[in-house]
Formats: sequence, structure tokens, C-alpha cells
Amino acid sequence: MLTDEPTLAEAATLLADIDPAMAEIMQRAGPPPLRKSEPGFRGIARIIVGQQVSVASAAAIWNRTAAGLDPLTPETVLAASEETLRACGLSAPKMRTLRAVAEAIVTGSLPLDTLHALPADEAHRLMIAVKGIGPWTADIYLLFCLGHPDAFPAGDLALQEAVRLAYRKRKRPDAKALAAFAERWRPVRGTAALALWAYYKVAKSREGV
Repeated sequence: MLTDEPTLAEAATLLADIDPAMAEIMQRAGPPPLRKSEPGFRGIARIIVGQQVSVASAAAIWNRTAAGLDPLTPETVLAASEETLRACGLSAPKMRTLRAVAEAIVTGSLPLDTLHALPADEAHRLMIAVKGIGPWTADIYLLFCLGHPDAFPAGDLALQEAVRLAYRKRKRPDAKALAAFAERWRPVRGTAALALWAYYKVAKSREGV
């Protein structure tokens, strides 16, 4: 698991050995930074709450949700009324997704506490089986909240653009094409994602974006 700097450094070394182009990318952008978020139900809930809104709006809605449903647990969400959830600033789709996730955890169909022990593809499959959890959400949770070394959110636009720039592709790969391209980085696709995000940030800053 990518939960500390030494482990991430080891994974980065392996990644550079697997793909020399990645070694150059990490030289240009620096070592991939460790990105850690809270695991468990609160972690997946925060990702869901923050989708498709600005950073400021996501923070405000999350603060209201965490305070209004304290303690924020699957049981609390399932017991909350629509009025309570709406007062937190949650949209109808986000309410449905949070409830679906809560129900899946309570019934055991989403074993959130043991996902870290599963291969990335299997953990991903279990997550997207829950209505409302898409591939990007699943992979972001696996990578940031669990530190899964092989999670790779191929649907992320910044990663797609980073690959286009770093590998000098004529057009930006879509999620399917990027997932296929990322196969070369197994079993450390998560480290590749962290390195590519860092590269994207550097590349865009040089362009003045």
C-alpha cells in the first residue's frame, strides 16, 4: 500500500525500471507526491460529495454533511430523512449514491474494510457494482484513501492529457485507450498515476495555464 514515503519511493523505482519513459517523467516533475485521504465510509462519502462542484462548494457541502450527520456512518445516512440530507446541500443523485453505498456496506456486499487486501481489479469491480459509484470514483478511493498500488483512474482528464503530452501523442486518449496503455505499468499503476499528475501540473505551469 502507498501509505508512506519509503514505500512510494520503492514503487517509483520499480516503475522507472518497468518503463524508462516514466523515469524521465519523474526526473522532470520530481518524485511523485504521496496523496492520502481518510479511508472508510467517510472517505468514500467525501469523494461523492465533492464531485462536479468547485473546491469551495465541495468543502462547504462536506462540512455541513459531516456536522449534520454526526457521526457520519452508513447507519446515520440510512436513518436520515431527505429533508436532512437536502439541508446539507446534497443533490438528489448524491443522496441516492450515499444511501446505496451505506446500504451496500451494511449488507456486506461492499466490504469497504477489506478492499485493500484485494487485487485492484477485483476491488474496483465490487465498488462499481454499487449504483452511483462510477469507475473514476472507485479508483480515486482505492488510490487516495487506501493507497492501493495498482489503482488507476483512467477516466481522469488530467491523466489523459498528461499521457498525451509526455508520450507525444497526437490526441488525448480516452478512458478505454488509457486503461489499455496503463497495462505496461502493472503492478504499480497507482504510482504511475501520481507521477503523471505531478507531470501534468509542471507541464501546465510552464504553458502558463
